[in-house]
Amino acid sequence: MKINPATALRGDIAVPGVKGISQRAVLLAGIADGESEIRGFGHAADTDVAIEAVRSLGVQVVEPEEGRLIVEGCGLRGLVPPGAPIDCRNAGTLMRLLSGILAGQAGVFHLMGDESLSSRDHERIAIPLRLMGARVETTNGSAPLTIEGARLQPILYTPPMASAQVKSSVLLAGLLAEDGPTTVVEPLATRDHTERMLTSLGVRVRRQGSKISVWPVEGIPPLSVEITGDFSSAAPFLAAAALLADSELRVHHVNLNPTRTAFIDVLERMGARVAVFERRSVGGEPVGTIEVRPAPLVATDIKPHEVSNLIDELPLFALLASYAHGDSVLRGAAELRAKETDRIEAVVDGLRRLGAHIRATEDGFVVRGVPTRLRGGSMDSRGDHRIAMLAAIAGLVSREGVEVEDAESVAVSFPGFYDLLAQVVNP
Repeated sequence: MKINPATALRGDIAVPGVKGISQRAVLLAGIADGESEIRGFGHAADTDVAIEAVRSLGVQVVEPEEGRLIVEGCGLRGLVPPGAPIDCRNAGTLMRLLSGILAGQAGVFHLMGDESLSSRDHERIAIPLRLMGARVETTNGSAPLTIEGARLQPILYTPPMASAQVKSSVLLAGLLAEDGPTTVVEPLATRDHTERMLTSLGVRVRRQGSKISVWPVEGIPPLSVEITGDFSSAAPFLAAAALLADSELRVHHVNLNPTRTAFIDVLERMGARVAVFERRSVGGEPVGTIEVRPAPLVATDIKPHEVSNLIDELPLFALLASYAHGDSVLRGAAELRAKETDRIEAVVDGLRRLGAHIRATEDGFVVRGVPTRLRGGSMDSRGDHRIAMLAAIAGLVSREGVEVEDAESVAVSFPGFYDLLAQVVNP
């Protein structure tokens, strides 16, 4: 797909519901007592497969209207092993969070994924779940997984790296422990969607500094939840509006969870004009409208302690840095090499082909900014939705446009991305 140069992004848009909250809502509704309602469900490949997964475990899910799900839960320990492996495809969040729930169920469960998911490290969840008493077998440290549920015991666990997925897997298993609390000690703060959702359901959750504890429950009440717009889906539009002269873009009803919005801080310190208004709370999550207007950008550095709250937006940061005055540096982001693809390599190789002055380091990259449009050309998404969206935005701000290879990979998180982009682009 060829993305041609543009002059501005102008208008008002809304983006699909938060992918991670959509997945969490379906999983928790599946083990709730009774009928749950989920509104604003963000349909994408990674979230639709969560629906398929809980259905295979005996949960009834219907969608009477677009984005509104009715889920009939099986109860806390009511999931039933299916006759075939649960295929998580490319959804790492699903595989890891579901593993925590299955660790306390009766029976043996098999989880598999696509080639990308099967190359990622799943010992990071297997280790703590084994410590709690479950039998978890990986395939050379990765997927497929076999999980035999057990009577779980609470643990205090410090992951070797900051990971919301690992934290959530352990906390969800803690709901099914024999007693409590189950505690995760975070090396760095990560996304707290799981804790917020559990708290909204009346689960006892406590944070003390870097320690997050959850107590076991007898059951989970039905959910009634509205899912707001995914900040990571809004981010490509915000980046484009910051780079294209005469842009004036507003993204409405966006989730503003402070563990997700560090990209706003980066935009502001690089010089973009950002305003956040219409702030409110929806389902225990902060929400608002974001407006971005362009301005000359200056270089900045991303430090290791910032990475976890910026992880999805770091490819976009590389593009912004390419247009900023000065040298920008990213450090402490080795986790990017373990995503759907090696995102450090994909970003550096891809932007270099378009004319950017960027070089990779072991845990990040260094960018020498030149405040003029990149040449353009072609960029391979390598099947990674974040890289495909980066390539599309690079096309808008280039001189010649960008041919996005494997452009359809955006469907993993944002199937309507190109259609929405076309609505606000001024050629």
